[in-house]
Amino acid sequence: MLTATFPARSDHLSAISAFVMDAIKDAPFDARQRYAIDLAVDEACSNVIDHAYGGEDRGEIKISLELLQTGIRITIQDHGAPFDPDCVAAPDLTSPLETRNERGLGVFLIREIMDEAEYDFSVPGVNQLTMVKFFTAKRES
Repeated sequence: MLTATFPARSDHLSAISAFVMDAIKDAPFDARQRYAIDLAVDEACSNVIDHAYGGEDRGEIKISLELLQTGIRITIQDHGAPFDPDCVAAPDLTSPLETRNERGLGVFLIREIMDEAEYDFSVPGVNQLTMVKFFTAKRES
């Protein structure tokens, strides 16, 4: 397992991306899966900065990566304000772009592009998002 802690600042998102992409460089993900992993981590960390901490440089983001036989498990932890992802309204994907809300796609996006995404707020003061991406996409029968 690889673990690193980063300042919760937008200018550290590229370092977070490099950490994740370096960890999966030899894993059997295709280009689309690698992009999905990078995008999901970036979106999750951006949400931590903007929503959990309410702005730049107000805390840290801890990221743990565990290569599994079937894929990768990524755990992102912060100590910011918790939220209930089930209370996030479903995004409007049908209205014209110019009338849609600019924000609110993060949780939806993460759940769509990762094979698993679970939010855990059971430990007081710790917000945790665990995401899994399988080497071969799960297919429903």
